[in-house]
Amino acid sequence: MNKKLTIASALVVASASFAALDDGVFQVWVGAEGNPQVHTGLDNGSETSGYWWSYNDKNDGGKSEVQWPVNPGNDYDDKALDPIVEHCKGICGTAVLDKAELSYQPFVGIGFNIAGQKDGKGDPEPADATSWGGVCISYTSDANPSLELGLGDFDADIEYANPSVGLSKASSVQVKSLAWSDFKMPSWYKGSTKITGPEAAKRLVSVKFKIQTSDGSYKFNISAVGPYTETCPSNSIKAVRSASSAKAILSGRSLSIAGIKSAATAEVLNLQGQVVAKGSVDASSSLNLASLDAGVYMVRVAGKSVNFTNKIVLK
Repeated sequence: MNKKLTIASALVVASASFAALDDGVFQVWVGAEGNPQVHTGLDNGSETSGYWWSYNDKNDGGKSEVQWPVNPGNDYDDKALDPIVEHCKGICGTAVLDKAELSYQPFVGIGFNIAGQKDGKGDPEPADATSWGGVCISYTSDANPSLELGLGDFDADIEYANPSVGLSKASSVQVKSLAWSDFKMPSWYKGSTKITGPEAAKRLVSVKFKIQTSDGSYKFNISAVGPYTETCPSNSIKAVRSASSAKAILSGRSLSIAGIKSAATAEVLNLQGQVVAKGSVDASSSLNLASLDAGVYMVRVAGKSVNFTNKIVLK
C-alpha cells in the first residue's frame, strides 16, 4: 500500500505557448513527434498541463529512482524531460527499484497532469475527462506496469488505492485501449471511501504509468498515449496514419463495419465506459442500436485482421 508519492520531477512550462490547450480535444501524443507536452485539451489556462514528470518511493523510506538515458533539463527547468522525449521518441528509462526500509514493494512512475497547476504553480487541479472514454497507451516494459488515475488530495482519502489497470510486461510495443470502467481500486483496499473509474474520470488530476515490483532494474518506454476514443499507434505517427481502412459506419440506428476481411467482435460503449451493445460482425452484417438513447458512444472492434476504436453519435 502506498502512503505518499514523491514528485521527483515537477515540470514547469516553457515560454513557448501552445494554442488551444483548453479546446476539449485530447490529441494522441506520439513520442516520435518530439513534443514534450501531451495535449489533454483540458488545460486550466495555466498552460502547465501535459508535461511529463516522475515520482518515486523515497519519502516512505525507499531508494527507488528512474535512470534516464540522457540528462534531463531545458532552459527553464533542469528536471524537464524534453531531452528524454527527443532521445527515446517517447518517455524511456530504467526503473531502478530498491525497497530499503519500505513495508511494501518499491515503485517509480511517470505521469502528466490533466488540467495543470493552479495559477501556474502549486498543486495541480482536477478536470472532467469523461469525454475521453478512457485512455489508450503504447508501451514496452521489462516488468508488469499499471496505469493509474491520480486524484490529487483525494488520494490520501482512499489511502492511495487509486483506480488502476494492470498491464502486462512487453518486450515489443503493446497497445492497450482502456475504458474508464476498466479502472478499479486494488483488492487490498478495505476502506469505506470508494470511487469507480468513471467517477475518478470526472475529477481526474493526472494519469500515471507505474512500475511496482521487487528490487531490480526494469527498462520501459512509453511511445504514445491518448483518449480511448482514438487509436494509439504501435510504432510512430506514420503507423497510425497508414492504419487499416476499417471503420464504423452508422446508418440511422444500424451499425456496420466497413473494411474487415473476417468476423470480428464489435462493442458499443457509453462515455462511462459501459458496454451497452455487443455482437459479432463481418462485412455483410450489422448491429441494431435502436434501443440506445441519443448521444455519443465509442465503438470498439477486435478481430484477426482488425483492432480499432471509433466514435459515433446517435441522433
